[in-house]
Amino acid sequence: MVSCSDLSGIMAMMPAFTNDDGNSIDCTNSISVERLEDGVNKMIADGAGVISTCGSFGEFHTLLDEEWRDINRATVEIAAKRVPIFVGCTALNSREAVKRMAFAEEIGAYGVLVGVPFYFPSSVENAVNFYKQISERFPKLGIMIYHNPALHNVTLPVPCFQELVKCPNLIAMKDSHRDTMQFMKLQEIIKGHISVFCNQFQFHPYYELGAAGFWSIDAWHGPEPLLALHEAVVSGNETLAREIMFAISPVTVDRTPNLSWRETASKIGIRYAGYCDPGPLRPPFNEVPEAVDKAQKARAEKWKELRKKYRPQGVRTAAE
Repeated sequence: MVSCSDLSGIMAMMPAFTNDDGNSIDCTNSISVERLEDGVNKMIADGAGVISTCGSFGEFHTLLDEEWRDINRATVEIAAKRVPIFVGCTALNSREAVKRMAFAEEIGAYGVLVGVPFYFPSSVENAVNFYKQISERFPKLGIMIYHNPALHNVTLPVPCFQELVKCPNLIAMKDSHRDTMQFMKLQEIIKGHISVFCNQFQFHPYYELGAAGFWSIDAWHGPEPLLALHEAVVSGNETLAREIMFAISPVTVDRTPNLSWRETASKIGIRYAGYCDPGPLRPPFNEVPEAVDKAQKARAEKWKELRKKYRPQGVRTAAE
């Protein structure tokens, strides 16, 4: 039986690894299984606790249905139960989300990462009902709430979790949208039922308040700084934790108000960093502003230095 106690550490939010033709609007098979296998094997070997596919950074919004199936089937097979794999099943409507969840169950995924269907804003009542319905329909799948109010157009307030904890297989949540007081109130309700993965920049002090781990896109630049952060926080080394959190903060070369570049462009930085190759961006994100590319290149160079700095002495990573 799936359990919230299985989940902790770093949750690496996986890119949708692209082949060399995947940046074309005419491409109908853009998944690079070779790049995927290389990246996932390294990430597991180097210490990720959980891997989740097909979030917003994971490009569920740019994949054809068959591509979505291909990348998730391959990820589950490559991981071979070494770490829990959560298949991203967020969709524009409930029927499509359920269809995707059925596929995730069929291929043997540990669980699913699911946001509320989002084209039009949902009411809180409908959002809660959505999670109750899918929990009942798939009792053997671990369900992780994908809570992203900025993109999914609904905020799940703390009181609604009084209902959600009644769903035994609703065991986790990816979240980064609550202040410390809200988070403490949330833990009063969900402790022992739902493990929360906060943003990497929240892990100190949210671990002390009950977070099971943190989610990260940056892990695919090379996880060493994040593994060091996790160890520092869990061991109570607050000074080192603060140092690392400041060190991994983004390089500010120039900023753009376009929200899509915040996550989509991270794939560019990951490619520059060299730990793994996520491949090119898919349409319609082909024309990258010069300032965005410059910022990602600077971040990749900084991250390379941080990997060296925070690598345990004498330890070689799977990338070497």
